[in-house]
Amino acid sequence: MTHATRIVAVVAVLTALALCVPVQAQTPAADALRVRAEAGDAEAQLNLGFRYDIGRVVPQDHAEAVRWYRLAADQGNASAQYSLGFNYNTGQGVPEDAAEAVRWYRLAADQGLATAQFNLAFMYANGRGVSQDAAEAMRWYRLAADQGHAAAQLNQGSIYYFGLGVPEDNAEALRWFRLAADQGVAGAQAFLGQMYARGEGVPQDYTQSVAWYRTAAGAGLAAAQFALGASYMSGQGVLQDDVEAVSWIRKAAEQGHAGAQVLLGGFYWNGQVIDQDYKQAAIWMRASAEQGETLGQYMLGTAYEKGRGVPQDYTEAHKWFNLAAVSGDAEFATARDQVATMMLPAQIAEAQKLAREWQAAFDAR
Repeated sequence: MTHATRIVAVVAVLTALALCVPVQAQTPAADALRVRAEAGDAEAQLNLGFRYDIGRVVPQDHAEAVRWYRLAADQGNASAQYSLGFNYNTGQGVPEDAAEAVRWYRLAADQGLATAQFNLAFMYANGRGVSQDAAEAMRWYRLAADQGHAAAQLNQGSIYYFGLGVPEDNAEALRWFRLAADQGVAGAQAFLGQMYARGEGVPQDYTQSVAWYRTAAGAGLAAAQFALGASYMSGQGVLQDDVEAVSWIRKAAEQGHAGAQVLLGGFYWNGQVIDQDYKQAAIWMRASAEQGETLGQYMLGTAYEKGRGVPQDYTEAHKWFNLAAVSGDAEFATARDQVATMMLPAQIAEAQKLAREWQAAFDAR
């Protein structure tokens, strides 16, 4: 969670501080704030705690921030209760204590603070500091969403889209995604792009799909960059353009999107749009394969089998084909069995051992 999240809760700070004012000019104001805080003004205590938390005008001191938050929270200040819960949740200024975080989040949430409601929902959803309870998590998410909390609205959209604890309802999902998208949430924008592309809850409209993908991609969301690249490849909703397709797919791949990585590896492998480069192909195939992308594993196995971009190594080829075949794809299993015909029994045993070790390490992540 970022400082931006906390700023949403500590609304008063946004009006109390002028970012363009020199530090020296703010010192008298800080002194006046301290006087009010020491006199028991809860809002001043909250704001002074926030200053200590981020090191604004005063030296950063999380323990001192917690002290002032607690004074304000004990007076019932909801934003201070939320901030104190946040510090317990993250272990800033106090020992990390999820149960104590839940206690303070609940006090703020009961007063209607949307950010606290969202965080309390997260704690219930993940069983952190409280027994896991999906129904209670959904209740708090809904309360936050109804107040306009953008991340909670995205969550509500996902609940209805995937039918998590409720019947699938594309129309309701679309409504919540649109509310979050209008607040600039890239994930919601990408969902809208997908729903327009598939005609889910709305008439199929590739132009609208591309428009939403582009907005989310411009915000840096890798999944949207990949989807936008795929749109340029297919020419659906936009003029077909391989150069633009590669550009967006590369952006997504560089952010770690496994599907984009395997596709970029394929571009290098086949010499499509970009110059053929087996070494680059193998690099991107490996990046994808290591994330568990089965097509990336199959392609990396092919690279090892043929010795393209990597030294020829049937043991490594068998390992990656074997891992890909776990998906149940007959083509991957056939590739494994074919390379096995060129191997000694000891090599096959070694490849199977390497595959088991890789899978165990991957599952333990």
